[in-house]
Amino acid sequence: MRRLVFAAVVALSVATAAPAVAATTDKADAASGWLARQLVDGERFEADFGGQKFPDQGLTIDAIFAFAAARSSDTNAEKAITWLAKPEITTGYVGSGTEAYAGAHAKLLLAAQVRHKNGASFGGVNLEAGLRGLLAPSGRFSDRSDFGDFSNAFTQSLALLALDRTSGGAPASSVSFLAGTQCPDGGFPLNFGQTPCVSDVDSTAMVVQALRANGDNANAAEGTTWLASQQNTDGGFSVGTNASNANSTGLAAEALAGHRPAATVKARQFLKSLAVGCSGAAADRGAIAYDATGFNPNTAPRATAQAILGLTGVKLANLDGGGNPAAPTLAC
Repeated sequence: MRRLVFAAVVALSVATAAPAVAATTDKADAASGWLARQLVDGERFEADFGGQKFPDQGLTIDAIFAFAAARSSDTNAEKAITWLAKPEITTGYVGSGTEAYAGAHAKLLLAAQVRHKNGASFGGVNLEAGLRGLLAPSGRFSDRSDFGDFSNAFTQSLALLALDRTSGGAPASSVSFLAGTQCPDGGFPLNFGQTPCVSDVDSTAMVVQALRANGDNANAAEGTTWLASQQNTDGGFSVGTNASNANSTGLAAEALAGHRPAATVKARQFLKSLAVGCSGAAADRGAIAYDATGFNPNTAPRATAQAILGLTGVKLANLDGGGNPAAPTLAC
């Protein structure tokens, strides 16, 4: 009798067990699954400074964007946005009291929108109002901080992308300001007010997406032309004269998708060449290495997150959370 009862319990447990995580040959899905498994407690990334751990809200948001682009690892994406909505995590990122950071407000607002959360009441903060309150008369979104103003092209681009999703839209002055930072060669710089103006691959990839989302197709097209001209012979993109890397290539491929098909294909081929395959350690399979030197656990999470954007081609303006709740594994 005991054997029969035991067998029945075993049969029931097998029948009600959670389904196995699906294996996939798709590089973006496999990368998404690997990235999800790197999250601490399945919900967050942490930065290590001298052995001390600190919350890494920025990288956690990058992961949320990647999960949305791949339409997978949705369970982890929801855990991550829930962690970000803890008041101490939110204010520790966007600032509190006399401190307020435009880029953090914009990036977190966009993440909340991607996950269908209320950006007007997130972690006890009205992210939209806070961001709009950092708009200078020039149209630039600037930090309010005793430590200085660190706003740049990424800040402005993320602000335009996030506010474009709100009922009020992005202020016209902010769109004009960003377009006005264009360098003579058609690209866009990272830091504003540089002399001479030096175009930057990563910044241009962000800016052209923000301008297109807000209706400035002319300046976005010029930026796209410059961006395509910076592609290296291996298909990748880089910063300055450095070797091609997954981060720059991921952002560039995302911006070029739908506008420069041949360049996009080459960029994706480069990204796929950096993926850890079945010959790699089981725990590393699916990850995207930063560059051709190979897998490095310190750089792979951010490289993988940004590579997924390029592999899928989903624009930041079109990211929408949901999809497969599981974190896929690479089929080997």
